[in-house]
Amino acid sequence: MGLGFVPLGVAFGVLVAHSGIDWWWATLSSALVYGGSFEFLLIGLVTAAVPLASIAVSAFLVNVRHVFYALSFPLDRVRGRLGRAYGTFALCDEAYALTAGERARAWSGRRILWLQLFMHLYWAGGATAGALLGSLVPDRVQGLDFALTALFTVLALEAVRDRRGDLPTPVLALLGALAARLLFPGSLLLAAFALFTAGLLARHLTTKDNPRHA
Repeated sequence: MGLGFVPLGVAFGVLVAHSGIDWWWATLSSALVYGGSFEFLLIGLVTAAVPLASIAVSAFLVNVRHVFYALSFPLDRVRGRLGRAYGTFALCDEAYALTAGERARAWSGRRILWLQLFMHLYWAGGATAGALLGSLVPDRVQGLDFALTALFTVLALEAVRDRRGDLPTPVLALLGALAARLLFPGSLLLAAFALFTAGLLARHLTTKDNPRHA
């Protein structure tokens, strides 16, 4: 996971440096915002002096997918208010993907928190290094922008392998994505998540008498 987070953080730091913003902004953003794709968007919003209200709306639209993650993220295993507060703050796509798998069902709350902390450090460390060395890195590095795509591809394949006996779930996900692409192209991610969740709920209600398929 770190091999995916570090180059992404470096790319973000390089973008900060090339945008004319002080290098420490990358560290502060990656530590306190920790919003992944939204942080890339935030650079353009900040340099364009976009009003705070517009930034808040953009942040909501980009990160609203986390609402769906919270439905099954194992926060109940984490003890203490401080631990749960950090677990909620550090919930990202990759943390959810790793903790939602079959092998993670036996993980303790402490292990989940350490997982999230290390991913947070990978991101912040990469962003800081990229910002400090930004002047030495070309504007365009071949392959650096593919790191996120490759990371999500691997996570998706691992998720399918964990649920290889559950063919309807990836089929529902694919159908939800295709329907969202055709019907709601302007809100693809949110619509795809909503349709996928609706499909899972419908399947649960129709198969609740058969736990094996629910």
